[in-house]
Order: sequence, then C-alpha cells, then structure tokens
Amino acid sequence: MSNAAGTLEVAGGATESRRAAIRAAGTGFSVGRMLAVTRKELRSYFAFPLVYVLSGVFLVLAGYYAYTDLVFFVTIAFARDIIQNYWQLLFSDIRLCLLLTLPFITMRLFAEERKLGTIELLYTYPLRDGEILGGKYLASVAIFIMMLALTMLYPVYIYSIHSFPLFPLSAGYLGLLLLGCAFIACGVFISSLCESQVMAGMGTITLLLFFWILNWNEAAFTNSWLALLRAFSLFDQFGSFAKGVIDLDHVTYFVFFIVFFLFLTQRSMEARKWTGRR
Repeated sequence: MSNAAGTLEVAGGATESRRAAIRAAGTGFSVGRMLAVTRKELRSYFAFPLVYVLSGVFLVLAGYYAYTDLVFFVTIAFARDIIQNYWQLLFSDIRLCLLLTLPFITMRLFAEERKLGTIELLYTYPLRDGEILGGKYLASVAIFIMMLALTMLYPVYIYSIHSFPLFPLSAGYLGLLLLGCAFIACGVFISSLCESQVMAGMGTITLLLFFWILNWNEAAFTNSWLALLRAFSLFDQFGSFAKGVIDLDHVTYFVFFIVFFLFLTQRSMEARKWTGRR
C-alpha cells in the first residue's frame, strides 16, 4: 500500500521495478492506494489558488448570512425559539452557499485531467477505477469539511454569550454534511462526462438547481405527483435537519443519492473501455 502512495508521489518518474511490485500487490481494492490518490488530489487542490478563493467566497457568504440572520433574530424574533428561527434560517441560507461553491470544487476532478491528457497517465497506473473514484471523492469531501468546520465559529461565539441545546445544532450540521456530500457526488459524475471545467461546474449547478426547484410549481402537478417530487427533492429532504430533527428516512435518501451518483461515475469511467473515450 505504501508503495502505491510512493508511485503517485513521483508520477512520471516511477521505475518499472516499483510499478511491477505495485501490480503484484494490487490484486484487490486497496484503501491504501485510494488514500494515495486522495493525497495527490489534495496536493493539487492546494497548489492552485482556486480552492482558497472558493473557500473565501463560501466563508464570506456564510458569515454574511450568519450576521444578518442573527440581527433578524435579535430584532424581530428574539422571544421565539432560536432553533425554529436563527438556526433554521442560517442552515437554509448556507445550503445556497454550498450550491454556489461546491460545483466549482468538483469541476476539475476529471474534466481537467481529461483536457490536459493526464487522465491517460492516471489510467496506466495499477489502480482500480473504484480506487481512483474513491480517492478523488474523498479529497473533495475533505476540502468541504474544512470549509464547513470554519463556520462552527459562529455557534461557538453565540454559545459563549448564551448557551443553547447542542443536539439540534448537531442535527443541522449533519444535514449540511450529507447535503454537501450529495452535491459532491453529483459534481464528480458531471465532471466525469466533461472535458471543460466550466461546463462541468455549470452542469452541476444546473442539475442541483433542478433538484431544488423540482416541486416549486405546485399548480402544474397533482397532489400525488407533488408527493413523488418532494420525495426526490434534495432540499425538501434537508428541511428536517434544519429544524433540529434527524430523520432516518432522510439520512437514507442522502446516502442513496451519494451511492447512486458514485455508481454512475464508475460506469462513466468504465465506458472508456468500449467507447474509446479517454
């Protein structure tokens, strides 16, 4: 496993003997090789300013909403439950920040490598498609968790002034974590289909926006269709978490959404074997 990591670290300069050793060890799915891909992706992320810019944009937007929502709560709804007012409002606003930034985190994963031609080099390594996909997905999730963790400064500051129940806050952050991981799974899939990073980013936003507005026009559907559309709406599924409730049905939905799009991504990667696409 450690040899796999070493090979990726010296991409392009690995000796044949080291590659042969890795091939001999690579008879099954290896967590070590997947984590080696994750480390390579993280180095790529932090080598360019994009991740810093996107993290800054996310934190500025989230900070703006944290401040304005707090002002709204203090001036208008202070006598009401903080969970039903401040946290619910803030978490609902932060999901918009995720929609605007995470697609640009995932857009480069496959699209950039395909455009630069390095995807062919990656496929020559003794790595399973699942290890490549898992490594890239985990790297994006790690960036997302770093961004989300920095927003915890807001509740820490408020808690230092006035204590409040922590479970509803934890439920809200669990919802944001699941929602962000779902966004990333969708973004990885779209990136696997594109050669242009811009197209991958915009395509991901468009698809996620579709899941957001799926059931907005209630007049266009019957009640039975609306119930079905709500069951597939990413953002309706998030509502209970924002209210401080962990609903296992909604957790299951997010897990299914993530697994489904990762499954589609792996099928997209395998398609190169019979379509000739890189």
